[in-house]
Amino acid sequence: MIFRQLFDSVSGTYSYLLASRAGGEALLIDPVLEKVDRYCQLLRELDLRLVKAVDTHLHADHVTGLGELRDRTQCVTIMGEQSKADVVAMRVGDGDKIKIEGLALDVMYTPGHTDDSYSYRLADRVFTGDTLLIRGTGRTDFQNGDARAQYDSIFNRLLKLPEDTMVFPAHDYKGDTVSTIGEERRYNPRLQVRSVDEYVELMNSLNLPNPKLMDVVIPANMHIGLHQDALAREGCALRPRDAIARLGQPDTLLVDLREPDERARHGTLEGALHAPYPEIGDNLQPGGMLREVAAATGRRIVFFCAFGERSAMAVKAAKEAGLADTMHLEGGIDAWKKAGGPVVAG
Repeated sequence: MIFRQLFDSVSGTYSYLLASRAGGEALLIDPVLEKVDRYCQLLRELDLRLVKAVDTHLHADHVTGLGELRDRTQCVTIMGEQSKADVVAMRVGDGDKIKIEGLALDVMYTPGHTDDSYSYRLADRVFTGDTLLIRGTGRTDFQNGDARAQYDSIFNRLLKLPEDTMVFPAHDYKGDTVSTIGEERRYNPRLQVRSVDEYVELMNSLNLPNPKLMDVVIPANMHIGLHQDALAREGCALRPRDAIARLGQPDTLLVDLREPDERARHGTLEGALHAPYPEIGDNLQPGGMLREVAAATGRRIVFFCAFGERSAMAVKAAKEAGLADTMHLEGGIDAWKKAGGPVVAG
């Protein structure tokens, strides 16, 4: 496995790059905007293709690199389903898995620092965001934080993991890089409490100053969605109500870009062809499935995904590959459902 821990000294943020092999797919956790050049350089040096970028929660002390990485690499952006971010390509919930070639992260909902805080476990390690820090815990006094919920997340979720599980947090301000569940249980001063009430009292008495850039950073991180207006102006976006009216027409080929877990959880559109977004490049090349189907049938491809992010990128990729007659479902299956569109089991 390829594993890199990267540090932003300004915000004290750790980002994590993971891949199963050189030349394969990669995933990045908690990227920082100012470090995107460095991430892209490292990806080139290690011959990796970034396919997914994940934020553990809506950060208040740095601007996320999700949007910039999406624009540069066409990766899928991911956050928890409770996130207030306007649009990310994929939203995950407790018990889901985030998969790339050769690796799978277990998704753990661990609220408390914020109401959209998640941790991600990979075999012998867990990426805890700001929920559990090295010899500390994330503050709970803004962004719908809740000390009682954080106690439950830590004591009843994270500390139930094997003692030798390595802990990789999103932040550290003392120079520590890694800990273990066993170490934190024994030596983390905030975990030496006898009850949830004692923990709540401890967290409520911290009286910490707000992060210096919070008023700028939080609004910026809430608006990272890919603007789909340009595709609409170009006539490449299909509004949900118009798409509903065209459902089943023989001149239209619906293509579902989501992953199998998303289809199973949220359903799909009747008659849709499944072609997961990470394979879009191969599918659009000469001899690729989508290119061959389009040529053989003469049908117009209408891409759709969860919220319209992946499908918008797919239209762009199709144009670059020479397939001009493609559209996407504006707002994805989320908007389709809100407009009353029918779904079938995925």
